[in-house]
Amino acid sequence: MVDEEKITEPHNQLYSDPLEVSQATMNETTPTTDSNFDANTAATPTPEAGVDMSSDVATPENAAATNGEAQTSSDEPQIAALKAQVEERTNQYLRIVADFDNFRKRSQKEKEDLEQQIKGNTITELLPVVDNFERARSQLKPQTEAEMSMHKSYQSVYKQLVDCLKRLGVAPMRPEGKEFDPSLHEAVMRQPSDEYPEGTVLEELVRGYFLGDRILRHAMVKVASAPEPVANSEEDSTTATEGS
Repeated sequence: MVDEEKITEPHNQLYSDPLEVSQATMNETTPTTDSNFDANTAATPTPEAGVDMSSDVATPENAAATNGEAQTSSDEPQIAALKAQVEERTNQYLRIVADFDNFRKRSQKEKEDLEQQIKGNTITELLPVVDNFERARSQLKPQTEAEMSMHKSYQSVYKQLVDCLKRLGVAPMRPEGKEFDPSLHEAVMRQPSDEYPEGTVLEELVRGYFLGDRILRHAMVKVASAPEPVANSEEDSTTATEGS
């Protein structure tokens, strides 16, 4: 017969302390940590507060900015050369424009001068015809109806010729009563005068003309001179009377 006390004793020893059984169970179920994991975790530095670690990291944006700055610094001499070339071409263009404008103005003035010269030479050849019409008008005095009819006919031709000259810019000089001007007048006669001061144009013998602001023909004029002294003639007459 089995002794019951011996059977129950080991059972009682196995489960005599429940706390120890629980602690043993937890120790058996707790997973073991990898030694390598603990070493890596310990070697990883912990970022301190307030320290920016992003600047030390090589990002694509930082690399692109660095490359852009290097490219800009290397292109600066080429940009400066292009700017100088553009400035030179601009100055050259401005000089060409100024030269062309001066050439255009000079050509226009030369053209106008040539036109005036040709026009003046042509009109100068026609002025003697005008002079003949004026002489005829001043000298001829029609008496009969036939003479009056002839006078009116050539006067109409003369008027038409004068109107054509006016349209071309021809204007006659009117020097009578004005001071003699050697740049406009040509003195062919001198006449003593008490009525007009010396150097005054008394009469226009051959009419002068302007073509615009140019002198087409100088006027031939009679100019007043100082009156001759009368005292000498009176003294001579008095001496002659006493001698007689």
